[in-house]
Amino acid sequence: MYDSIIQQNKQQKNKGLNKGMLRNYPTIIEILLLDQTTKQNIFWATNNYQSLGKYYSFSSPILSELLLMKNKRVILPRIKKNKTLKQIRLREMAEVFTPSWICNAQNNLIDSAWFGRKKTFNTEITRKDGSHTWKTNKEKIRFSKDKTWEKYVEDTRLEVSCGEAPYITSRYDTTTGEFIPIVDRVGLLDRKIRVINENCENPKEWLKFIQTAYENIYAFEWQGDSLFLAREAMLLAFVDNYVYKFSKNPSIKKIETIANIISWNVWQMDGIKGVIPNSCCEKNSEQLQFFGEEKKLPCPGCASDNLFEHTGIYCLINDWSLNDEQTGKKGKKIKFINLLNR
Repeated sequence: MYDSIIQQNKQQKNKGLNKGMLRNYPTIIEILLLDQTTKQNIFWATNNYQSLGKYYSFSSPILSELLLMKNKRVILPRIKKNKTLKQIRLREMAEVFTPSWICNAQNNLIDSAWFGRKKTFNTEITRKDGSHTWKTNKEKIRFSKDKTWEKYVEDTRLEVSCGEAPYITSRYDTTTGEFIPIVDRVGLLDRKIRVINENCENPKEWLKFIQTAYENIYAFEWQGDSLFLAREAMLLAFVDNYVYKFSKNPSIKKIETIANIISWNVWQMDGIKGVIPNSCCEKNSEQLQFFGEEKKLPCPGCASDNLFEHTGIYCLINDWSLNDEQTGKKGKKIKFINLLNR
């Protein structure tokens, strides 16, 4: 079923869902496009695609049938966008993608604090020409009695304004397009999965901890195309590692399970307001103007820069450590802003 993915992994060129999967596995694509807050699809939230037609406007939902045009992918990684479009996105949205070596260095700082030691996963290297890379530590990662590998997998991470999610999974370098082998990946999720690969041999146990790893990685992004690429990269990281670990393809059901977690944990949001982008609206005033017309007031949150008073749609996330009181199922819906101090 996923022979094309396996073959592409062997060739180290698999950077995204191929056209066959876009056509043949609609349930997976629909999950990746779902906004769990609104229960509608994520939307473009950019004017970069409006020349393609009315369904590609800023506020239009991203539909699965729009992802291919003339047998070509519409949403491309930044490295494949033309120079003019890159400049526009830089100017309008301050979109700058971080090289993998910087992602690695910053993620190393997090792990140095967690483990209480440096160079746990790799050693950073500066070449003679001034370029940077890293050398992966091939030995099994050591843990202590107080800080076990299970606790590391369960530790929660959040990437803000995630773009294509290079800090979460480094399947490819977003600035060069270079594919990165599984054993050398440095993302927050990649590190959790490496630890699971080193400590779990039973497929059922492996999948349980993989789900835990995904449940504890969160990220948000404004632009719908980048959000889709981030979700896609995370899902393919699962497929990559399943094949790497068990030399066979994961079932559609397993992939859908991981895709559902991703659709909750990686969401579309205005990071300054905590709401769906551009969802704030004017508020009716109780005071009436002449001729009985009701006066419109600006969104109080926008007017006062108060995060907790916006009229927009506040984004929901899933706290997987809790159970829903009504259904008893794992995961409880909460507003993201409720995690922040007033």
